[in-house]
Formats: sequence, C-alpha cells, structure tokens
Amino acid sequence: MIVTARSPMRTRLGHRTLSAAIVEQVRSDILDGTYPAGKQLRQDALAASFQVSRIPVREALFQLEAEGLVLIEPHKGAVVSAFSLEEIDDVFDLRGLLEPRLLAQSAPLLSAADLAEVSALDAEFTAAISRQDVAQWGHLNARFHLALYRHARQPRTLAIVTALLQTSDRFTRLQMNRAPALKRAESEHRRLLRLCRDGNVAQACNFLIAHIERVRRDLHTLVKRTARTEPALPTLRTTPTVPAARDVVVAPPRPKPDPKLKPDREPEPRPRPPNKPREHRL
Repeated sequence: MIVTARSPMRTRLGHRTLSAAIVEQVRSDILDGTYPAGKQLRQDALAASFQVSRIPVREALFQLEAEGLVLIEPHKGAVVSAFSLEEIDDVFDLRGLLEPRLLAQSAPLLSAADLAEVSALDAEFTAAISRQDVAQWGHLNARFHLALYRHARQPRTLAIVTALLQTSDRFTRLQMNRAPALKRAESEHRRLLRLCRDGNVAQACNFLIAHIERVRRDLHTLVKRTARTEPALPTLRTTPTVPAARDVVVAPPRPKPDPKLKPDREPEPRPRPPNKPREHRL
C-alpha cells in the first residue's frame, strides 16, 4: 500500500527526521506482527510506501539491525529477525539458574564504591532510555548485571553468564521496545540495587529470578503474537496411504520358535553296506 501525501504517516515525517520516523513505524510493524519473522524488507518498496528516497530507508534498516529486529544478509537485504521460543527458554532457563548463585556470593562483598558504580550504570541505562538510544540498552543492561556479580568466586559460571547476557542483547532490545517494559526495567533495576545495598541478599536473589522470568514472559508474548500473523504453510503428506480395512488380508501369525526346543532335523540316511559278490558253486 502506497502512503499518500495527506496520510498521517506523511504528516509525521514532516516534523522529525525521516529515518527516525521510518524506524519507529517499521519497528512497530515488526513488534505487532505486521512484518512476521523471515519477511524480507525491500528498500525500494519501503521507499515507495513512505514516499522517500532509499537513503533514509537504508539508515532506518541499519538502526533496526542494531536493535536486533532485522538481519541484513548478503545478496538478500534486510530480513525480519526470527526468535524461537526454544532459544529464548534455553537462554533464560540458564540465566535463572546461574545468576542468583552469582548474586548470592557477590552481594555481601559489594563495597560502597562497587554500589556507586552500579548506581552510575543504572543512571546511564535510564539516560539511554530517555534518549531512545536502543543500541545501548542491551549493553548497559549486561554491564549492570555483571557489576553486581563481580565478587562471585565462580569464574566459569561468570564466563557462561557473560556469554548468556551477550546472547540476550537482542532479546533485551526487542522486549524493551514497549513503554511498559521500559518503565518496569528502570524500576526493577533500582529495586534490585536497593536490596543489595540494604543487605537483603535472599530477597535480592528471589527478586532477580522474578525479574528474569518477567522478561521471558514478555518475549514469549511477542514471539507468539508474531507467529499468529504468519501465513500457514502447506503440509506435506509424509505418511503412506493406508488401505481400507476391508481390502486388507491379514495373514495368520507365524508361531514363534521355543528356544528350549532344539530345531527338528531330518535324520541323516545310514550308509548302505557295499554289495558282496555272489559265490558260484561248481
């Protein structure tokens, strides 16, 4: 559908940068399922739809790639990112198991300087939300969490969690592309920091588990919403055609051999004695 010059979209493009307005609209279309996972976003089609040149469209697609919503593939262009429930559960199951262990060991050892640094990271996170710097959300979220775990004497677990938070980067940006999720992320980070500062380690660990689970639920909702908008694919028949019961001739079952009985063998013929020559009497 080509948007006309009098449409609301064209009116909005007039009072803000073109690429930012295109990012906002395409992001909304991805999150509400208008563009399902795997959908190719052609620059020429988007440029015609928004009645702009390809330059702001290209800039918008690069921004959406930084947010994790779009993948730009060689020889194919921009494609809406696919998020599977299995991948999400794999990451968040591990996070829910490992991160509370790290926090339980690290939180009692956090000094005033450590807590001040975590507070500064929280302020950076809030500032990135205010200026809509989506590319920094996942990075700052990971730094906030890892700063709380810094004194855990579990180097292998810490390395695994660091990798999981890097993997969660695009999940975080996807999940936080909605106003309620942004406000909740800000408030939950502050509460987690306050619990650690007050020495309520057990409560902090339980709250961390709930925080991780809420993000998972948000992602499940978004992925299922996108899946409902995807067209159903034809199902290939992989099972052989079964004949009707009346056409089937059932052979009687063969008796199973009894392992205790020796198999019947035909007796070997006895060798015949050689013929004796007859004696002739004179």
